[in-house]
Amino acid sequence: MTDTQFAPAPSSLAYVPFLSVENMMKMVHAIGVETFLTELAGYIEDDFKRWPEFDKTPRVASHSREGVIELMPTADSDNYGFKYVNGHPKNTKEGYQTVTAFGVLSSVANGYPILLTEMTVLTALRTAATSALVAKYLAPEGSQTMAMIGNGAQCEFQAMAFRALLGIETLRLYDIDAGATDKAVRNLTAQGFNVTACKSAEEAVEGAEIITTCTADKQYATILTDNMVGPGVHINAIGGDCPGKTELHKDILLRSSIFVEYPEQTRIEGEIQQLDEDYPVTELWQVMLGQAQGRTDAQQITLFDSVGFAIEDFSALRYVHAKATDGGFAEKLDLLADPDDPRDLFGMLQRANA
Repeated sequence: MTDTQFAPAPSSLAYVPFLSVENMMKMVHAIGVETFLTELAGYIEDDFKRWPEFDKTPRVASHSREGVIELMPTADSDNYGFKYVNGHPKNTKEGYQTVTAFGVLSSVANGYPILLTEMTVLTALRTAATSALVAKYLAPEGSQTMAMIGNGAQCEFQAMAFRALLGIETLRLYDIDAGATDKAVRNLTAQGFNVTACKSAEEAVEGAEIITTCTADKQYATILTDNMVGPGVHINAIGGDCPGKTELHKDILLRSSIFVEYPEQTRIEGEIQQLDEDYPVTELWQVMLGQAQGRTDAQQITLFDSVGFAIEDFSALRYVHAKATDGGFAEKLDLLADPDDPRDLFGMLQRANA
């Protein structure tokens, strides 16, 4: 048997850069968490400012009684990206994460993936970076204090992003699970924040210019009631992200200027699922381009009805791809079949048996 009869080693075209959870965390620490969040927010802002260039569709969701599994795709003329993500609120009681994710970035020119990466950590970072970026446009000028209702896995990322982009140092925390608040107080105090653990949501919002709600129950809920929201506040509502899941009383929405990522998706999944289908909202990309107004006066209540959109994940994939390949954090994963003759895939399979 000649050497040519044996299966060849994978060629360079067979390998896809792969970023593991371990290497993602190494990369974040090498860059610095707040620098990472700031740079990532820059990528997200750049992509929002070229919003019309993207293929856009609401995410493809498979709902069950226990949770949801979703695919979030988008593309520009150069790259295609998607994220696989789940949301299962019951998971923490069983020792699992509520949210896990991975993503792929591919070349439009030939369809080959150019990055496969974990996105559980990355989604937490991109969600926080997006929230803080939006708050730069909508939050009251000179904001110093943020209330955070819901102190689970996203809490600390939000705090770090708001400090990195807006200088927020004072936090007021509340969660129905006191253990979650204790965890967040411990982690955030270690990061140098001025943190107050509160006994109720009402107490948490006292004196806060920004209110972040980030709860996980898959149900209609009222985390904020109308009497808790005074004039001039910015609400960063990030917990409601699927049909039947909300956090805010409807009356708050009717008093607020509402800003969204992609209306076609937000009307299905966001707080505005409580409102008429034609209720007016403002798209954030238009604000960032100066085509629409953001905050217009000190008394205005602004609401970011955040559900997460695929372009934000695309931005995160672009950012991580640049950092991973330049910094040597990616491993080579033998993922793509690459026969010597592209027409002879079967022959490659047979030679492997030799």
